[in-house]
Amino acid sequence: MLELCKDYRENVGRIDRALRVEENFDIIKKTLYVGTHETTLYYIDGFVDSTSMNKLMIYFLSLKSLGEGSTGNGEDAVRYFAEHHLPHVEAEVTKNTSTMIQMLLSGTTLMLGETFGEYAIVIDSRTYPARSVAEPETDRVMMGSRDGFVETLVFNTAMIRRRIRDTNLTMKYFSIGSHSKTDVVLCYIDGIADGDYVKTLTKKLSSIKTGALTMGHESLAELLIKQRWYNPFPKIRYTERPDVAGAQLLEGSVLIVCDNSPEVMVLPSTIFDFMQETNDFYFPPLTGTYIRFVRHIVFWSTLFLVPIWFLLIRNPEFIPGWLRFILPQDTGRIPIYVQLILVEFMIDGLRLASMNTPSMLSNSLSVVGGLILGDFAVSIGWLIPEVILYMAFVSIANFTQRSYELGYAFKFLRILLVTLVQFLDLIGFAVGTGIILILLISNKTVNGKRSYLYPLFPFDGKALLSLFVRLRKDRLQDSKVKK
Repeated sequence: MLELCKDYRENVGRIDRALRVEENFDIIKKTLYVGTHETTLYYIDGFVDSTSMNKLMIYFLSLKSLGEGSTGNGEDAVRYFAEHHLPHVEAEVTKNTSTMIQMLLSGTTLMLGETFGEYAIVIDSRTYPARSVAEPETDRVMMGSRDGFVETLVFNTAMIRRRIRDTNLTMKYFSIGSHSKTDVVLCYIDGIADGDYVKTLTKKLSSIKTGALTMGHESLAELLIKQRWYNPFPKIRYTERPDVAGAQLLEGSVLIVCDNSPEVMVLPSTIFDFMQETNDFYFPPLTGTYIRFVRHIVFWSTLFLVPIWFLLIRNPEFIPGWLRFILPQDTGRIPIYVQLILVEFMIDGLRLASMNTPSMLSNSLSVVGGLILGDFAVSIGWLIPEVILYMAFVSIANFTQRSYELGYAFKFLRILLVTLVQFLDLIGFAVGTGIILILLISNKTVNGKRSYLYPLFPFDGKALLSLFVRLRKDRLQDSKVKK
């Protein structure tokens, strides 16, 4: 294990070897003379704020000696220097070499001094490359704020602090990954969030053993939660909006912010939480309530509309006279079941193609491609117009909520229902509906204390009403029920 000693030259050599300075072009080693004393600065090119570091170096060169004003060497000298001759926002004196190396690789500047002995100073002069805090592409609003989370953790925590100026707002720091040393923050409001749940999450985050969080928040979620592979319903809700994150904190939720990811985890989450959107709260109560009802009706229809239509055309005797127009005049050259499954794959294929198409062409090509494929598929008898109509509705209606995970969960269950109807008819539809209910009921939230269907099961009338009816702010309680 790397340790520093009282000899300055030996310490410089040890740090050089630990950082492999000669092999890494971006790790900069800068030697300065402060009067008659030598000092060495280490920093990473691209992470350091060059303007502030230039001013700091000029100030160092103006000093008569490294120990000016100090009466000794070692800890006394380094602490005196840090307190009296380091005009910087953040600086820490340490002899813990693992802390030095980790902080340096995170972007700070490491300073060794001839009179510092086995101690060093870590100067937080870093600045990260970051994009602007623009509105998230996947969570736009017609009214409201236009800022969004970015890949830099300190920017994200600052945007949350800007909205909640409360001393009870707590940000717990964790470093996860033996190689990546990824910065992770557990955010909650003390006194509003469930204290036991906070302790549980703290214990889980502290005990994670992994090499790196390669995919950011998704890697962390997979390590944090044991997901049953056969249950497609998501357990974690994500948001890129600081206003949504602040509102969730005030309602008792806990946030996990991961560096290098603009997605913030909201815990715990039930299925009804996924059905709430930011626009609901930026409109008056009547409009917000209407939008919620429309969203629930339209999105849940993406799960049952196609299987019910398929069940009815297989059993025409179930269809009343006024509804018999839904029966197709021509069933096409391939079975309708195969058509439905084929279109499910075609929709995902077009979506993947659109994602990899240059942005200026993506919308045009996806629309033209869909029209051409659909028109030719009907012309040659592969598909019938009714199949295209219902599947087009399902594809568009899926975007009434922003969770891709929940959208794909409904897709998998819709395919399951259609398949069971194909082979078991009405019994298959009943069995499929029962499987969906079992998956919903058995799927626990992350804290394991509350049903995934709360507040429907167990029933909580007031909480359920607040999910469907957008109440006025003055009728809401200042403190929410703890989750």
